Amino acid sequence: METVVKVAGLCLAAAVVASLLRKDSPELGLLLAAAAAVLGGTLALSAALDLASLGDELLELTGLSPTLFAPLWKVTAIALVARIGSALCADAGQGALARVMDAAGAFCALACAVPLLRAVVDLIRGWI
Repeated sequence: METVVKVAGLCLAAAVVASLLRKDSPELGLLLAAAAAVLGGTLALSAALDLASLGDELLELTGLSPTLFAPLWKVTAIALVARIGSALCADAGQGALARVMDAAGAFCALACAVPLLRAVVDLIRGWI
């Protein structure tokens, strides 16, 4: 809870300052927004580390292969990077690039999920 409040405060402050800067220097406004996004992501990293430790515990309890959980983490990271990159492109006035970033994120996420899909297919083949 504390982390999300810090990130929200950082992002709101950066958004206000960036909107003021955008009138005279749009480049500085975009740079400030990008820096705030990186700092906010760094602050949120502690929550991600807590989730990773929970994932490790689940792996131990279930006895499942870590190769089944690795794609989940990769897909999550791809989604976050694509979403933030797309928002920064949109803020820069590059809507087409933002949509390309969204599509690239979707395709890359699906490509990372292939091992999971293959495991499901193998499981179904085992039942048949």
